[in-house]
Amino acid sequence: MRRVRSSHAPSELLRREPRLHLVVLARGEPGKGLRGPRVTLVEADLASRASTASAVDAIRTFVAGGELPPLAGFAGNAGVSLDDALHTTADGHETTFAVNVLANHLLIAGLVPLMRAPARVLVTVSDTHFGDFRHSGGTMPPPRWAAPAVLARPGAFPDPGSATAGRTAYTTSKLAAIHLVHEWARRLPPGTTIASYNPGLVPRTGLSRDAGAVGRFMMRWLSAPLALTPLADTPAAAGRKLADAVLGRVVAPSGAYVDRTRVVPSSAESYDPERERDLWDHLEHLRTSADA
Repeated sequence: MRRVRSSHAPSELLRREPRLHLVVLARGEPGKGLRGPRVTLVEADLASRASTASAVDAIRTFVAGGELPPLAGFAGNAGVSLDDALHTTADGHETTFAVNVLANHLLIAGLVPLMRAPARVLVTVSDTHFGDFRHSGGTMPPPRWAAPAVLARPGAFPDPGSATAGRTAYTTSKLAAIHLVHEWARRLPPGTTIASYNPGLVPRTGLSRDAGAVGRFMMRWLSAPLALTPLADTPAAAGRKLADAVLGRVVAPSGAYVDRTRVVPSSAESYDPERERDLWDHLEHLRTSADA
């Protein structure tokens, strides 16, 4: 199953695997290519813990009733990048953290029990988590780690109403997602693996639609020409590479970081078992308090 930001990867998966049935989590109507007898659509607002939990409950009901077979995996490919660090969900969380980190944890925790091994979990991250010029061209600030309870709240970064704070929230959320993948790799049942996936720079995916005028300008006019170089991919090319990762055609051990088509180390900062346990504990606190 997959939650969707672009229709290219799901369409590629359906084309390559004739027996595959996709469960697509989306807010509103996805593209026309994601409709048909081999697609089950489930409404989900990933900024809402209640909506995310309802989506998991719906899938659990489908599997229990035989309308869907046991799941073969999960690909979390949705994400947001905002123009400040003050956007707040109905649950009181900072929106970037809620969508890019917490929603992944809620979905994995709810869906892994519905999977049949061998199963594969993939979480889309970003090479901006390195925080250096090489990986972002100076367009994104480095992550700024803090206690997970602080990161989950609006205003976690200096000058929180600024675009720089919004971009810092994004890079920090992607570092957090890698920490989360490492911790899940320690806890998943035998036969189920998990990996982080970096798609690289992919203009025209809509990621920056909420990033403010400057962020949209940078993505549209400065990044788009890079799609003609090896530094970036078109959405179609990125969809093909993501499909390869989802289908396991990029061989990756559990907990690995997949950079488009190959397994490489993530940043040195991303390997921190103490941070990973702290993040896990806080996310579990939020998950179980939502269930209470």
